[in-house]
This record gives sequence, C-alpha cells and structure tokens, in this order.
Amino acid sequence: MKVGETVKKTWEISRQISDASTGQKNQALEEIASRLKQHEEKIIEANRVDLEELKKKEGYSKAFQDRLFLDGGRIEAMADGLKDIISLNDPVGEVTSMWKRPNGLQVGRVRVPLGVVAIIYEARPNVTIDAAGLGLKSGNSVILRGSSEALNSNRALVEVIQESLEAVGLPRYGVALVEQADREAARDLMRQDRYLDVIIPRGGPALKKTVMENATVPVVETGEGNCHVYVDESAEVSMAVPVAVNSKVQRPGVCNALETLLVHESIADAFLPEALEALRREGVEIRGCTVTRKYHGEVKTAEEEDWSAEYLDLVLAVKVVKSLEEAVNHINTYGTGHSESIVTSSYRSSREFMQKVDAAAVYVNASTRFTDGNVFGLGAEMGISTQKLHARGPMGLESLTSTKFIIYGDGQIRE
Repeated sequence: MKVGETVKKTWEISRQISDASTGQKNQALEEIASRLKQHEEKIIEANRVDLEELKKKEGYSKAFQDRLFLDGGRIEAMADGLKDIISLNDPVGEVTSMWKRPNGLQVGRVRVPLGVVAIIYEARPNVTIDAAGLGLKSGNSVILRGSSEALNSNRALVEVIQESLEAVGLPRYGVALVEQADREAARDLMRQDRYLDVIIPRGGPALKKTVMENATVPVVETGEGNCHVYVDESAEVSMAVPVAVNSKVQRPGVCNALETLLVHESIADAFLPEALEALRREGVEIRGCTVTRKYHGEVKTAEEEDWSAEYLDLVLAVKVVKSLEEAVNHINTYGTGHSESIVTSSYRSSREFMQKVDAAAVYVNASTRFTDGNVFGLGAEMGISTQKLHARGPMGLESLTSTKFIIYGDGQIRE
C-alpha cells in the first residue's frame, strides 16, 4: 500500500479511536501486552533477520546494534510498559479549567486527542510499542515509519498490535506501519498535511533536519542530546565521580547520555584524576581542554566541534571552567536543551543552575540518564521534546492531547 493510501485509511477510522472509551483502550493495550509474550519467538526471529542483514553492512556502531536488538527481556519490558500506561489516568475528556463570565456564560477547556500522529524513527523497535501504546491511550491514531534496518522487527510488532485492536473491536488501522523504507516515502509522509495532525521525528540530527526542511505537517522536535554534567567547586567527589560515569557509560547510545563534562577549576585536582581513570576503565575516549590534558596522559585534544557533539558512543568531551557562570554559558551555548546536571553541595549554586540553564530537564546531584518517560512516571514516552511550543521534555499522554474550549450558555446573544 502506498504512503498516501496508508495515511488516508488511518485518518478515515481515526474518529473510532478518539471516541473509544477508556475501558476499551485499556483492553486493547492489555491485549497487545499479552500477545507480545505469546508471539515472542516470532518477534525475536524477525529481529534476528534484521540483525543478520545489519552485519553485512558497514558503518554501524555497537550502540546502534544495541538499540536494534530484541530479546525476551526487552519484549517483556515492552509489555510491562503497556501495563504502566494502562494504570495511568486517561487525559481525554479532562476539564482543565472552567470559569464564569459576567454575562453568565461558563467557559472552560477540555482535553482532546491530537488526531492522527505520525512518528518517524530509527532502529529502535521498542519505540513501535511505546508510540502505539501512548497514542492509543490518548485517543490518537498512529502512523509508524521506522528505519529500514528494523523493518522486519517492526512488521512483526505492528502485526501483533493490529490483531489486538481487531480482537477488542477497534479498527486495525488505528496503528499503521509505512513499510516503504526509501527516502521518498518518508518525504511523502511528511507532506500528508491533509490527513496528519503532527509528525514526531526520533533519531539523529540528519533525520530531524530532513523532517524540518521537508514537512508541511506540524513537527515536534525530539531527542538530540548534547547533555552536560557540571561538577561545582563544592561538589563531593565521592558523589560526582559515579554521577559522571553513570551519565556517560550506563547506556552511551541514547539521547540522555552525558556528552560533555564541565569541572570547576577549584575541584579539578581532587576530581579529575579519579574521574578520568574511572572513565578510561569503562573504555571511554576522553577529549579534553588544555587543563584537562594535564591530568591524564591518554586524553586527546578537544576541538571546537567536540563541544557541540552528540557522540552517542563511549567518547566524552571534558572542560575545566573558572566559574558556575562560565559553565552555564557553555551549556546554553552548546547544549541542545535536553538534560543538564550540576553536582554541588551549595544550595545557592543549585538554585542558580536550575534558574539559568535552558533545558527540558535540569538535575541537581543526579545522573542525566533519568530523563525518560517511564522513569518520570509517564508510562513511556513518544519522544523527548527539546522545543518549547506545545510540549517540552518526555512526551507522555498529556503531551499527545490538545484542548478545545467548551462554553455553556442559557440563550446569551452578543449585542
């Protein structure tokens, strides 16, 4: 089926999804979770085909392969994520405010689905389930366009989703997959403004740039993460080292992983030798400023482009700064507005950092790796928005709704 036909088919049945009751939507999610486990072997086999095809190609990092890989544990985690979504309140129909005007009109706002949501993403099959689950619970129909590297995995997962929808009396095309993996198909999807209400790209800078340049559909930018940890002069080294290491190495190929470590010059002697050695033991390549290089013989020279790099790999830029103000200026200059953290014992420093850093998530004394819809109690996420309009940060159910005004009168007319 061509892209336009797929999108139109989903648009035509979208009212049935938006009008579904909370019970019916939860029943669909429960059915998907159950069938994921029932069809685990089939899904893993489809994923194995994708991985075997990937091995024949060059230029794919271990982090990329990790994002694509599925096993029983990851499939179970997908099912558990759906159950978390089931437990959340349905935002559709929530009256967010209501007030009475002098003429007696009662004016309010109520949450409504966005409509038909398309998500374009790279080789992360878990996104297929997260997007479907969040989209359905918030009353939206979902168009999925994954990358060619995950096509077989996504086909198997969407087949489970569509069979589950039919089993509970909802239309099959409440969730649809664009199977054409070529770039023209992606561009075609981006121009379906007649039938799509929003596009959410999840992937690297190249994907987002392509979507922003070609889409005639409203776009929510997500995910690009040049994240920082700033070790303040008052930081406890025993806390700062594990926070920095965890932020970088716990899962380096994701958008909330640490990419630049900033260190106050007053704590550099106490912190950097221990931190750099701990990072090197984890296989991290360090690219540092002139001062940083004095603390470890294997530190490479950082170039200007390193300060704005999203490595998504075991590579880290390190810079020694003279003040909190310099650290904040560096973050606001080179950061992508994703996740930033300060390690400090100073209440004043933490407040200033929180206030002045421009990002979707700002931490005090914690790893940046926590920026995640599931961790934040949102059940899952459609993506992590780094823009400021409509939604910012992990996009859960509420972010997939809009509002409309509702007005109650008793015959008022405007003079």
